[in-house]
Amino acid sequence: MELSGPLKGLTELLDVLAIKGKDPMLTKVKVITDSKYVVEGMKSWVQGWKSRGWKKADNKAPENLELWQSLDKIKDRYMQIKWMWVKGHAGHPQNEYCDRKANEVMDDRSSH
Repeated sequence: MELSGPLKGLTELLDVLAIKGKDPMLTKVKVITDSKYVVEGMKSWVQGWKSRGWKKADNKAPENLELWQSLDKIKDRYMQIKWMWVKGHAGHPQNEYCDRKANEVMDDRSSH
């Protein structure tokens, strides 16, 4: 889920920008997440993995490789993406909003 959220958001944003006639290559995006895994991955790890043919330092493929590759590919569709970590459940407005929405979806799915 940590990787799927930003991937889905960035994909949906491409659709919104297209509808509005805006060029993603002229768009700066800020991804705010409480996942250090995502932030560190996109800021540091992906570049090293790519340089080693999508292998970690131990020569094994990273976990969730397809999701990492998809995130890496979609980031190139934008002018710039800033990856920002915030502490979860600490009152950050966007993080709290996303937590509420995720819980609503989980509650809705469990009631079916």
